[in-house]
Amino acid sequence: MRIIPAIDIIEGKCVRLSKGDYDTKKVYNENPLEVAKEFEDHGIEFLHLVDLDGAKSHHIVNHKVLEQIASKTNLKIDFGGGLKSDDDLRIAFESGANQITGGSIAVKDKAVFLGWLNTYGPDKIILGADAKDEKVAVSGWMEESKEELVPFIQSYQNKGITYVICTDISKDGMLEGPSFELYQKIIAKTSENEVGVKDSKIKLIASGGISTFDELPRLAEIGCEGTIIGKAIYENRISLKQLESYILTA
Repeated sequence: MRIIPAIDIIEGKCVRLSKGDYDTKKVYNENPLEVAKEFEDHGIEFLHLVDLDGAKSHHIVNHKVLEQIASKTNLKIDFGGGLKSDDDLRIAFESGANQITGGSIAVKDKAVFLGWLNTYGPDKIILGADAKDEKVAVSGWMEESKEELVPFIQSYQNKGITYVICTDISKDGMLEGPSFELYQKIIAKTSENEVGVKDSKIKLIASGGISTFDELPRLAEIGCEGTIIGKAIYENRISLKQLESYILTA
């Protein structure tokens, strides 16, 4: 299972929110590149970079931070937050993103999102399926859609999506543990095609609520392809040394 630390950006600074609420913003470092380099120094290869200003503004904002991290580390970066247009996507990839995550756009403008999938391919485009009470949430989690989570993922699975990041908003930033049952359900449902034959194509990346190191082997056992870890690192609940050891022995 891939270990993917998160850096969330507001005004160029590394922050964390609780349950996606901007009013709970806590700044952990004013230099995201410094944080990214520390991750890399501990053997981490991947980074989940979120443009929270972009999510609020509905267009890419913090691409300079992306460019700086991409040019000064070897981290493979998936980038999300406010990507709404072909131009946003072009800027993200030109700034060094290896993958992009589309969440709100996949709900509100499916034709555009599917266009990205067809243009760039399933290795470059991640479906962001963030949910509250198993309903998909959009616009930086400020809106709840009518889309049911599992059918939403299945619909894009049928269109060729491979990578899915699922965040249970009720868990995010709360350090209360991830939604194991939800992830088990998603993996089970997406591992069956229409005639019930096992044919799993989804690479599910768990996000939200990771609080202790012991949760990581359990997520791997469920079948998660990766896990995004944010506040647990910044609050020293999980050390970078622990993650380094996990990566070396995995």
